[in-house]
Amino acid sequence: MTREMSRPLRPGAVGPQGRHERLEATPAEREALAARLGLLGLDALTAEIDLAPAPGGALRARGTLRAAVVQECVVTLDPVPGAVEAPIDWRILPPGEESSDELDDGPDEIESEPDGSADLGEALVQDLALALDPYPRAPGAELPSGASDGKASPFAALRALGGVPKPG
Repeated sequence: MTREMSRPLRPGAVGPQGRHERLEATPAEREALAARLGLLGLDALTAEIDLAPAPGGALRARGTLRAAVVQECVVTLDPVPGAVEAPIDWRILPPGEESSDELDDGPDEIESEPDGSADLGEALVQDLALALDPYPRAPGAELPSGASDGKASPFAALRALGGVPKPG
């Protein structure tokens, strides 16, 4: 699989003292990522990450993701510029260890490749996708009148036929 922003971390690259990484997407990577994520634009994507050894042969990565995005307003379809700033908290698993399926508030688990490398770039892109506003709105954008009073609801026709009870 070809990844738009690949930043492999090789095994042994993080010594006992830890390591700091700065990731930054190139203009070509940002253009490809904007298309992948359904963005009108991705003007910046960076991350500052501190890596340190963790128990069990894993690595712990903590830092901050920052991005400048342009999304499409869900009401008007106008461009909506926005800034994304989100914490990074990853546990990079050693080769052969699979992530647990448990949902908890712990770090996101990143599986290593068989050679022990882990792609920090792809992990960053996945964090960005989760941090995006799912319903961006342009300033002053409002739903058309009647859209929220039940009259424009697809259930209004059913309600008129007696198939759906009136809320409340």
